Amino acid sequence: MTILESTAANQYDAIVVGSGISGGWAAKELTKHGLRTLVLERGRDVKHVTDYPTGMMSPWEFEHRTQLPLEIKEANPIVSKCYAFYEGSTHFFVKDAEHPYVQEKPFDWIRGYQVGGKSLLWARQTQRWSDFDFEGPARDGFAVDWPIRYADIAPWYSYVEKFAGISGNKDGLPNLPDGEFQKPHEMNCVEDYFQKQIASKYKDRNVIQGRCAHLTEPKDIHFQQGRAQCQHRTICERGCPFGGYFSSNASTIPWAAKTGKMTLRPNSVVHSIIYDEKKGKATGVRVIDANTKKMTEYYARIIFVNAAALNTNLVLLNSTSNRFPNGLGNDSGVLGKYVAFHNYRATISAEYDGFLDMKTEGRRPNSPYIPRFRNVHKQETNFLRGYAAGFNAGRGTYTNQDGIGADLKKNLMNPSWGGWHVGSHMMGETIPKENSTVQLDPNKKDPFGIPQLAINMFYDDNDEKMIKDFHEQFTEMYTAAGFKNIRTRDSKQAPGLDIHEMGGVRMGKDPKTSMLNKWNQLHACKNVFVTDGASMTSTSTQNPSLTYMALTARAVDYAVKEMKKQNL
Repeated sequence: MTILESTAANQYDAIVVGSGISGGWAAKELTKHGLRTLVLERGRDVKHVTDYPTGMMSPWEFEHRTQLPLEIKEANPIVSKCYAFYEGSTHFFVKDAEHPYVQEKPFDWIRGYQVGGKSLLWARQTQRWSDFDFEGPARDGFAVDWPIRYADIAPWYSYVEKFAGISGNKDGLPNLPDGEFQKPHEMNCVEDYFQKQIASKYKDRNVIQGRCAHLTEPKDIHFQQGRAQCQHRTICERGCPFGGYFSSNASTIPWAAKTGKMTLRPNSVVHSIIYDEKKGKATGVRVIDANTKKMTEYYARIIFVNAAALNTNLVLLNSTSNRFPNGLGNDSGVLGKYVAFHNYRATISAEYDGFLDMKTEGRRPNSPYIPRFRNVHKQETNFLRGYAAGFNAGRGTYTNQDGIGADLKKNLMNPSWGGWHVGSHMMGETIPKENSTVQLDPNKKDPFGIPQLAINMFYDDNDEKMIKDFHEQFTEMYTAAGFKNIRTRDSKQAPGLDIHEMGGVRMGKDPKTSMLNKWNQLHACKNVFVTDGASMTSTSTQNPSLTYMALTARAVDYAVKEMKKQNL
């Protein structure tokens, strides 16, 4: 492979690998402090508004009415399992053949390679962690102790919430701290009924409105970003021309660009990080141009690796040297190990005969949420940790399709309402295990000559017990609420469709058992920071993206201060 000559033009103050949720925040914060920052994205450029080709299309404007043709499903058996992959959004997903990987155990790796990454595709749920989450590993004896607690990150949660725009209620729950909220979305009548029923029958369980990154009452800071109020169209995975939900494309990337300090380089596949053994630090990155396959080296004083959890592991594992023969910073030997995810296998549904004089109209990009209530204050089950859950209720319509011509039109225009349907899905915390790993395959290469990632992640007995408990507890709760025809389901899906993989470059207090310190800084290579999902020591039950944003802003603040002290 040809390596292009390195010149002074390849010199920057900071390099950010990845432009998704955490990479976008790294770019925003680094440029705010005046650092000339190079942002490397392996996928194509996607500009806000102009590059959302299906963002304003109606269903009848699609060739297949938004459905996936059979040939696309057959060519993409993995990504086509994702709920958001359909005719209106396929251009934002990595197709199965584009970036191969090795499944040592079944794993559905869902990726979005473009500027903005999966921030264009995420479910936008944003819950803070509490000390019940940060203290979990130490209390329950798994993984390693987190080097931070809620007090360390709380002000950074507030900082990113105000900029991103988060909708929600002040619920006053110790296991789910309140944030900086805009007005919440409303529950419908059956959701409100279920909330009241659970509150009257259980002291430790709460049904709250979900907290999500949608602008319900945008502030001046959001207008400055060029964003507007959410229109509740619920086609977010196509890209939002209004900027109604938070994405790197609508928010942090253009904000960084306005400083004049950011250089954005799409189609740049990061091969590895360069380590200078004489200087005892990283000096830059090797980048393969996705179009020409030529390699170029770029240099900077600090490097933020935000390629998304598994790709960040891949980059560090592939960054070998005499000093780090097993991957950059891997003195502990834990790089690529203790990877975990969220368990979404279990669901439950039912019907409700009440409120037949009511119906739902319009759309809502959010739904109620039930925070974790198992093993919160003490161990009370035969499994470790717990689960959160979504909840939703709605009424469907039944259409009489009899007749021809005018009679058919009349029938189609006068549907009859059915009863209420309710449902919940589990989001369970899985336990990070040493033998849950991602490693480089010694033989197989991707199209750029980089080793393929071999993924070995799996459910265990703790997960099975948790699924059983979820079904039992929600059957009890649904019964107590008067719901009928209760049906439980275990999808048996492979890990990955939660799209919440975490770990492999975990934070910790001891360099012998972790990769990163409390500032998301490599113990053994101080000028490299990891603030995406790879850095997570455990998974909790909350959606993780808000925590990535807060960790990133916090880490940049620290890095800049250390640079000013000449420590980096």
